Amino acid sequence: MGFFRKFFQGEQLQDRKIADDQQEPQQPSTKNLSRNIDYLLNEFKYTDDLKIRVLKKGDAALLYFEAMTDQEKVQQMIFNPLEIGKVDHIYDIPNAKETTNLEECIRSLLRGHAIYMEDGHERVTMFNVTSVFNRSVEEPANEKVVRGAHDGFVENLMININLVRKRIEHRDLTVKFFKVGKKTNTNVAILFMDGIVNPELVQKVEKRIQAVHTDKVQSPGFMEEFIEDSPISPFPQMLNSERPDRIVASIMEGRVALFTEGSPTAIIAPSTFFMFYQSPDDYNTRWYAGTFIRLIRFASFLIAVGLPAFYISVVSFHFEVIPHDLVTPIKSSINEIAYPPILEALIMVVIIELIREAGIRLPSPVGQTIGIVGGLVIGDAVVRAGLVSNIMVIVVALTAIASFVVPSNELSMTLRMLTFPLIFLAGTLGFVGLIFGFLLIAVHLTKLESFGTPYFSPVAPLRIKDLKDTFIRLPIFTMKQRPKGPQPVSTTAVEEGAREWKKDERSNQSKNK
Repeated sequence: MGFFRKFFQGEQLQDRKIADDQQEPQQPSTKNLSRNIDYLLNEFKYTDDLKIRVLKKGDAALLYFEAMTDQEKVQQMIFNPLEIGKVDHIYDIPNAKETTNLEECIRSLLRGHAIYMEDGHERVTMFNVTSVFNRSVEEPANEKVVRGAHDGFVENLMININLVRKRIEHRDLTVKFFKVGKKTNTNVAILFMDGIVNPELVQKVEKRIQAVHTDKVQSPGFMEEFIEDSPISPFPQMLNSERPDRIVASIMEGRVALFTEGSPTAIIAPSTFFMFYQSPDDYNTRWYAGTFIRLIRFASFLIAVGLPAFYISVVSFHFEVIPHDLVTPIKSSINEIAYPPILEALIMVVIIELIREAGIRLPSPVGQTIGIVGGLVIGDAVVRAGLVSNIMVIVVALTAIASFVVPSNELSMTLRMLTFPLIFLAGTLGFVGLIFGFLLIAVHLTKLESFGTPYFSPVAPLRIKDLKDTFIRLPIFTMKQRPKGPQPVSTTAVEEGAREWKKDERSNQSKNK
């Protein structure tokens, strides 16, 4: 019994310590107006954008940050009710909040609120007069679809939560807020479906978020590196998306979505390798069309990663696998090049990456011109100069196109990076090196986890029922169970009898006959 007493006492002490750490600092206000203002000015290091409007001949003051406050709201919400006579005192204005903690006043000022203090009174009144600048909701530029919703997340956290709630009008949709970043105090929110999501997954996400101790958090990318299982792995373990429909689909599977203030991107946990090859278009078209497109995407994985390495292996070590009719043109093309094929491939891959990066960084019209003209001119020039064979240009061009087929930009970058080690393995060991490289990738994928979920699920470990939505996409009414990867509490996604009407129509037709 002594052991259990110590154990539970230790847990209580730890919980008490966590609660103490989470307690907000307290600084009671005083009845002396000058002393309260001096405390605030000292805490804000006498910054020039903190405005102080003196009222009542110096007996009261209104404080706010000029850059964060809407002056029209100040006039309409604070001064107009007093001038019109709707209220007798500023404390009687609706939607005003009161406090006696100056630290709470500091947090309100940083959120764009205005505070009113009066000499001889300890209470401080706070008004929400924040100036709001929101980008209009529009389709994400990097996640376009042919059929489906054409709205995307913006930089405002509340608008993003609104977009999710409009699609899930249910009481079980739960939102939890956190403050992350000692200096930035960034608002972070996680969304999940209570009753579907595994509570252990939610606790794991919360624990990792609360363990983040850093001065700044600017985007989900900051959070991702702190909370992902294996930051050394080249494969992303959390799926990024700016599409509300994609986030909603993941939440309904029992996953957790994480948002940060100031970023239009949300991240999904846990994520698997096959989720990066899924697109909303797969579910907005007929199932066989979605399956066909998805198979093309998986074929692009093999092309993007292994095509240059395969070509180098063939022309360097295994010339006998080339068809007899192609031996002469390939041999004549290679004989004119002074460099080995491995150096050819590296030169072309680096050039492609340079053109791609230049196209992204430059303005859109100029970037498109650089991408098209630069690719044509440089490709033709290097072939004419005898630096690279024309077949190598075709191979690298197909590799670049295949890498862009992936719906996820993060995984596309991973595939392009994996091309380099495979090129070196193929250039030194041929097919043996190529097979060894793919084997290492397969082993790594099977060992990798995302919040306790196998990254290569449902292939490793093998789950036959979950294969309905991996390499292929069967009709939605056949996906009666949610994926077992996130271990949802409620596994039923489509109830029995979803197409019972078909049987009824057949029976009616037989009766009529």
